[in-house]
Amino acid sequence: MKRLHVHVAVSDLGQSVRFYSTLFAAEPAVLKDDYAKWMLEDPRVNFAISARGAAPGIEHLGIQAEDEDELAEIHGRLRQAEGPVLDEGETTCCYARSTKSWISDPTGIAWETFLTTGENTTYGDSALIRPATAGEASACCGPKPDFSAATAAAGPAAGSGCCAPKADSATSCCG
Repeated sequence: MKRLHVHVAVSDLGQSVRFYSTLFAAEPAVLKDDYAKWMLEDPRVNFAISARGAAPGIEHLGIQAEDEDELAEIHGRLRQAEGPVLDEGETTCCYARSTKSWISDPTGIAWETFLTTGENTTYGDSALIRPATAGEASACCGPKPDFSAATAAAGPAAGSGCCAPKADSATSCCG
């Protein structure tokens, strides 16, 4: 059964973990210095928060598949939606390995479809998290994603993904 995914950027991870743990009556399934995730059954949602320098608010939304067949079904629906699909394939992001694709809705909200295939010890290198707004670096410090048909067909640009914080910076921007 598919699971809704919601990723929210927060300014104070500790305070937000306390709030959401109380709201959900559950502790996070994953808790890192900059990230927390709840895998809830009621409602069935993969709810994640992170404090990685992005403006507070919705980072992105998504649909998490439980197996390859569900992922193929969701991907087929993405292809029917109005807008180009960025097929990222195998990637690492949010402390997990996964296979994913991205699309933006008509208002510009990024949606990912993914199948988690394992855990990872670092945040990751996914090609896209959320398009940056004017004057803001993206959550992964890559260039603002271009959802044109040509770009989506070509795949993610080299060097456009998430990565570890710069060694000479307190921010989460990539170097």
